[in-house]
Amino acid sequence: MFVQSSVFKYVWLFLFDQQYFWITASLVVLGDAILTQLIMRFVPYTEIDWETYMVHIDLYLKGERDYVNITGPTGPLVYPAGHVHIHHLLHLITDAGRNVARAQQIYGGLYVLSITLVCAIYKKAKVSNWTLLLLPLSKRLHSIFVLRLFNDCWSLIFVQAAILAFQSAWDEVGILLFSLALSVKMSAILYLPGLLVILFKRHGLFATIRHMLVLACTQTLLARSFLISNAKSYLQNAFNLSRIFLYKWTVNWRFVDEQTFLSPAWAKGLLLGHVTVLIAFGLFRWCRGDGGVARVLQRGFRRPGLPAGLAPVDPDYVATVLVTSNLIGIIFARSLHYQFYSWYSQQLPLLTQRTRFPFIMQMALIGTIEYAWNVYPSTPFSSGLLLAANLVTLLGVWFGYPEGKMFSRRSNSNRSQVSQKKVSQKE
Repeated sequence: MFVQSSVFKYVWLFLFDQQYFWITASLVVLGDAILTQLIMRFVPYTEIDWETYMVHIDLYLKGERDYVNITGPTGPLVYPAGHVHIHHLLHLITDAGRNVARAQQIYGGLYVLSITLVCAIYKKAKVSNWTLLLLPLSKRLHSIFVLRLFNDCWSLIFVQAAILAFQSAWDEVGILLFSLALSVKMSAILYLPGLLVILFKRHGLFATIRHMLVLACTQTLLARSFLISNAKSYLQNAFNLSRIFLYKWTVNWRFVDEQTFLSPAWAKGLLLGHVTVLIAFGLFRWCRGDGGVARVLQRGFRRPGLPAGLAPVDPDYVATVLVTSNLIGIIFARSLHYQFYSWYSQQLPLLTQRTRFPFIMQMALIGTIEYAWNVYPSTPFSSGLLLAANLVTLLGVWFGYPEGKMFSRRSNSNRSQVSQKKVSQKE
């Protein structure tokens, strides 16, 4: 009986006590590392883009710097310069890409690093220990890393490291890491609206502009040789905001007919929806603790050298705003391909816990989204289900804890103190 009581006690501590967070995290990371090795051992690798990445690097090594002329089996080079530099290194390590097993081991290590970074982000956001048990459960995410070798994985790592840096108020480091993420894949730009809110509140107008200049300068330095060769070609290919995707690969808009999917009007409608929802969160959700967005802007422009916010920009706020900004972009993306699930798969537990939904509904949302991403090829039903689950999650955050649970606890504590003072004054 005593043994059973002790076991139950430690299980409870590992699942709910923040002092035991890193013990639980270590077990999760170790278990997932073993699982990843088993997947690589028993599940066949599928070639999709890896060969094309390596062909691009072959052309790069021959001296080609004009993006128009760098193409491969599945298409032209459409990623920024950071992607080229990383895959140049991988080209050297993997015998020009022929040693796929070695590449898989590198991506396996990358996956374990990703899980570790997520644990650190969750720790700073004070997410419950048991949430970590959800991280290894995505079949699709393991596939994206070690069975497909997509470049999204590198962008994800840099984004996660950047979020952790911003949570720690290491904003100079964070902006460099964010720039590296953006240099691998343009998708990282989805975090930028939330990041601007964080920087503006934390530092003010001048410092926010300085951080954006660092971002631009870093991109320029990384792409220097391509910009010198043909700047227009580089910018049009690496940062093509009007890119048209193939209908056959879409995961999120299968219930829309192909003609509509490819139409400029549809693209403009999605962009309008994206901007509208971002503005709504900025106006009514992300600045409530500072007296509203009007006061934040007023302080920021009146005193541009000082912080524009009043409420603490704590680690929970940083994580919640950034992943919400990312989710908004994903919902209104012109097309999502299967590898794009890596953009937010590990953020879903945090997002659902920033709603007020009951536990069962939170798990149902995560399960529904995972299911939709594993339907291949996508169907009108799976796409509709994915959109519905993403929208419900976003609405849950809107009516839940859009500034994080720490903010909600502080607000409740302050209201409680005010009420107690009123009662004592009456007495």
